[in-house]
Amino acid sequence: MKTIITTIFAAFSISAVIAQVPNQVQDSTKVENLGEVLIKSVRVAADSPITHSNLSAEQLEKRNLGQDIPFMLQYLPSVVSTSDAGAGIGYTSFRVRGSDASRINVTLNGIPFNDAESQGTFFVNLPDFTSSVESLQLQRGVGTSVNGSGSFGASLNLLTDGISKEASAEIASSIGSFNTRRHNLKFSTGLLNDHIEIAGRLSSIKSDGYVDRASSDLQSYFLQASYVDDNTLIKAIGFGGREETYQAYWGIDASQLAENRRFNIIGQQFDANGDFEGFYDNEVDNYAQDHYQLLWNQKYDNKWSSNVAMNYTYGRGYFEQYVDDQFYPNNFFSDQASFEFLGVEPYTINGAEITSTDYIRRRWLDNDFYAINASVNYKDENWDTTTGAFASLYQGDHFGEILWSEFPIDYDYKERYYEGTGEKTEVTVFSKATYKIATQWSVYGDLQGRFVRHTTTGIESDKTPLEVAVNYNFFNPKFGAAYQHNDANQLYLSYGRANREPRRSDFEEGLFIAERLDDYELGWRYKKEKVMVNTNAYFMNYKDQLVLTGALNDVGAPIRATSGNSYRLGLEIDAAISLTKHVKLMPNLAVSTNKNVDFIFQQDGEVVNLGNTNLPFSPAIVAANNLMIRPLKNFEIGLLSKYVGEQYMGNIDSEFSKLDAYFIQDINLVYRLQGVPFVKEIVFNGLVNNVLDTQFVNNGFFFTFDDDFSVPGEVTTQEGAGFYPQAGANFLVGATIKF
Repeated sequence: MKTIITTIFAAFSISAVIAQVPNQVQDSTKVENLGEVLIKSVRVAADSPITHSNLSAEQLEKRNLGQDIPFMLQYLPSVVSTSDAGAGIGYTSFRVRGSDASRINVTLNGIPFNDAESQGTFFVNLPDFTSSVESLQLQRGVGTSVNGSGSFGASLNLLTDGISKEASAEIASSIGSFNTRRHNLKFSTGLLNDHIEIAGRLSSIKSDGYVDRASSDLQSYFLQASYVDDNTLIKAIGFGGREETYQAYWGIDASQLAENRRFNIIGQQFDANGDFEGFYDNEVDNYAQDHYQLLWNQKYDNKWSSNVAMNYTYGRGYFEQYVDDQFYPNNFFSDQASFEFLGVEPYTINGAEITSTDYIRRRWLDNDFYAINASVNYKDENWDTTTGAFASLYQGDHFGEILWSEFPIDYDYKERYYEGTGEKTEVTVFSKATYKIATQWSVYGDLQGRFVRHTTTGIESDKTPLEVAVNYNFFNPKFGAAYQHNDANQLYLSYGRANREPRRSDFEEGLFIAERLDDYELGWRYKKEKVMVNTNAYFMNYKDQLVLTGALNDVGAPIRATSGNSYRLGLEIDAAISLTKHVKLMPNLAVSTNKNVDFIFQQDGEVVNLGNTNLPFSPAIVAANNLMIRPLKNFEIGLLSKYVGEQYMGNIDSEFSKLDAYFIQDINLVYRLQGVPFVKEIVFNGLVNNVLDTQFVNNGFFFTFDDDFSVPGEVTTQEGAGFYPQAGANFLVGATIKF
């Protein structure tokens, strides 16, 4: 069925391109305008009353040496990026204003990228995707209406490669610390007959990782066929990735961090006496994801235009685990090595009762995601309006297989020991408009309705049943006003509401209440020839926020709990200052207070009100700077700095859960060699990460449990924590040959 759908989709895409018979010579200005139509439904203009940052392909290229998208964002305001393997390749993530990636809405050409069930974003499934990004916009706060789950900290929109008028080709390679190497090949036919372009990319990235055995073997592709004329832009795009990463999602404890910060506890094997035997070689995550998109932008006249986008995403893969009957109960407090968990009756061998076993399992996901959105835009001297609708269907299978066991357990090879399904449908309608009241004043309005149904059936990986059928209907209004005082100064004010449904793992914890956010933003923008400053204050007020408890479930995913009332209050400043013709300073600073209000916690067997406590993973200070020096016409030096203040990993302000503040410094070198025969240019890139060799941790987990067995009749709350150490000084160097 998947093959048939994919074939029909591809055939329709190619037919749509061929059907537009060229009869006019395209105008480059109109091509750019048509490209803007593609992202108008999810992006905002530079002068809109929405807090945002933009990065272009040219800006991304400077540091694009194989690290994932989250590490391309880490010097933007309020952003903290982290990596399981410690060096920005493999499983990576980012937080904005303290909100984790599952609360950040990510779209690719306006199509949701967040997994429908977990709401997470897994850029490991799209390795080297930066090489195919034309531009991106990060909106902080609620932002504008988006497709998919609501923005509870930020929204990130990525626009893939635009059309190239000239034929071109690129060969890029880079190498670096931890045996990292990346190779890619890009090409474009340019506009054939002034109308048709075919472009593509193939990439391979491999790395051993900073953390022991946290290796990555990543491949990806991007293929695009485009048709353009004066009024029409059609793109048929296929892109995807294959990843195999050795797991590192359990982190390490404080003692291991002190003794060997690169240690990886995953995959350990022990004999019957509890003596360490080694590591399981294939404790890997193996996943593939393919995206197929058809994008059609039409300009009818100087006022009316439309956008239609269709998408099919197919994901499938597993992670393999060696379940050791000594390691799991002693380290994870887990019974998953027991016969009781596996549904097997104990038996006796040579007089010894057998109640548990080592075994190897694979836990699978096999899912399909279908989406379509359409919007119409009207723009004249006073009005800029966009009205549209979005619909999606997600269908996912979850199941586990037994590959081998030390003792017989009556499971055949690859027999399933659990299986379940999930289905999620969504329909969204929205209308947004900006109206210029006068030369200096404009107002903005945005109304969105989201209608979500989520159902699950079957048995979960912990062998518990999960039967859910819930509906969520949300109304998300947003309003704003901007005042252009003069050519240099603009003030803006905005309010936005977002409602967000729980995710599948929340249902497993018995959480079904949707959360709500009211976001207030007040900003000032100043822009002169050599100075640009953006300043904004925000107040994000949450109701029933699903906050991270700090703990992880049995697949390494964060566990959440409903906090009642909570808020984030902060100030963000970013600037670009040209000190001289050859020196530019680009600092940013975010200061905030992030609190649960009257947080309730069960401590030492009693329910207590801890008052206002800090929200987890929400540092009060996040600052960055890029000092860009251009000593020669073709040579650029970037001195990049990042400071992240101390942060808690839980909600109870435990010192045991605190991550220390850290400061890191990177050096980015770019040299363009031109005038080489048969070559347009050769670009040399160098990146020294964490040049000061700071030993830091920016992610981890925190958990508590009640000890009711050490002292009979007495309950004591015990605490535990895990940490994900990041790499010390490391480097990446590369060269791109452009033809």
